[in-house]
Amino acid sequence: MALDEPKENDQTFDNDDLKFVVDGELMTNCEEIKVDFHDAGHRSGFAITSKVPVVGASGGGCGSSCSSGSCG
Repeated sequence: MALDEPKENDQTFDNDDLKFVVDGELMTNCEEIKVDFHDAGHRSGFAITSKVPVVGASGGGCGSSCSSGSCG
């Protein structure tokens, strides 16, 4: 997870005041992606899950989690 501008192959999604940019190839491989924010004090961060998990994925695959300050 990182701050980014949309590229030609990316898909964009708007949710309230937030705009999500997802790599087109990642969307093809993972199908549906869910982004949640967990408010847990100093351990707060985002959890990213997908409809189609990728075995062995860690950070760059379809399933990962990003604590605040550790992604990008």
